[in-house]
Amino acid sequence: MNVSIQREFVVEAPLENAWQHLARVEAWPSWAKHIKSVTVEPPGELSPSTVAVFRLAYGLKARFAVTEFVPKSHWKWISSFFGLTIHYDHRFEPINHDRTKVQFIIEANNLGFGRFLLAKHYTAMYSKNLDKAIPNLVAEINAGMR
Repeated sequence: MNVSIQREFVVEAPLENAWQHLARVEAWPSWAKHIKSVTVEPPGELSPSTVAVFRLAYGLKARFAVTEFVPKSHWKWISSFFGLTIHYDHRFEPINHDRTKVQFIIEANNLGFGRFLLAKHYTAMYSKNLDKAIPNLVAEINAGMR
């Protein structure tokens, strides 16, 4: 059994700007209010060796490690949350010189029944977080905020 969430949106910015904005993972709390802080190793922009620790609302903490990295195209990372292994994919596609399509794909795969129920609960919660965060992200990118 598998569980997934997909969100797709367009920003009024060139691919380079959209990528650079999201590659500054430590700045994510500015648009994703469920994230209280992020620590990135090595410090700086996202890279193939990035490991990030997110401090989330309600005192929760999650560690993410990059597993696939193709600059200005996509990156994937993996995390364990409540015993679930969750894959997060961030995809970027230029529409034209000034617009970019961004996709977030979150998946938990090969789940037994008990973990499937837990994953369904997690995706319901995370979907709400994404639905609140994405408009903030779009507004930041469209405004050219750094």
